Amino acid sequence: MIETPLSALEVAMVQTGTRAVDTLRDTTAFARRLDALGYLRLWYAEHHHSPAIGAFPPVVLTAHAAASTSAIRLGSGGVLAPNHAPIMLAEQFGTLAALHPDRIDLGIGRGPGTFDESTARALRRGAGPTTDDEYREDVAATLRFLVDEVALGPLPEPWLLASSTAGAALAAELGLPIAFAHHIRPDYTLAALDHYRARFSPSPWCARPRVLVCVETVCAETEEEAVRLAGPMDVVKAGLLKGRSDIPFPSPEEAAAHPFTADERRALTAFRAQQAHGTPDTVVRRLAEVAEATGADELMLSTPVYALAARLRSYELVTQHATAPSARP
Repeated sequence: MIETPLSALEVAMVQTGTRAVDTLRDTTAFARRLDALGYLRLWYAEHHHSPAIGAFPPVVLTAHAAASTSAIRLGSGGVLAPNHAPIMLAEQFGTLAALHPDRIDLGIGRGPGTFDESTARALRRGAGPTTDDEYREDVAATLRFLVDEVALGPLPEPWLLASSTAGAALAAELGLPIAFAHHIRPDYTLAALDHYRARFSPSPWCARPRVLVCVETVCAETEEEAVRLAGPMDVVKAGLLKGRSDIPFPSPEEAAAHPFTADERRALTAFRAQQAHGTPDTVVRRLAEVAEATGADELMLSTPVYALAARLRSYELVTQHATAPSARP
């Protein structure tokens, strides 16, 4: 059983054979269903120039979902600081927090949101990659603007996204809750969280270390079905292992026919062993193990599977077999 509160990450995969507008329609239905299931929060990731992931601004999706739901917390997971002026992030999420009090999160990350260099430079108006000092100042400036310039009422809850010890160190320095991308870099999770807790400095935003861990979760009635559902994302990951970011998100049938190399299969198997794939019993056990090993205050589930119905069924099965699917007041 899982005593840790559960949340969800929406990556907005654009399925082969569908349009981006179909994905947008699905995100609305997804938010409403997770709200009804009692998930604590739902975050939207920022991506650009990918055939597999929609380029939908998190602030727009957050605004739409907040107007379409009643209780679930919503926000960015994350909005990428180097792509935006700090004052604009503060104004956008400050306005959302005023419109939807105590329901808006501002999760901030560093990556460009794309593997395409020309797209990254266009997002940054021709600037190169952000340095550590520039990123720190962007995050700090966003927090200052929230308090000094926006302050329309209730503020959004800030989080810092991290996938390394460097990101964990910044979250600790600024006294922010940390959301760690275990679903991307699981080998870094424990060391980064140890670093964060050891160096955490209390702030007005957060009095003590607070940890959210994101886990790739694919739950189905049978192990075979879970493997089938995970297939499309396996194809995308195999492409990334080759340095390719132009792989569409295929159907399970197309993924089943994909010719993985032996090295790719080994890498995918090793990755899957650190996530939560399988039947409800297996998934709940794995999530409980991750929560115990990391000391997470909250788990966020990322479920990149083909078809809305299958994705929602995965979240439904988890809640049916967990004892505490939310921690809503």
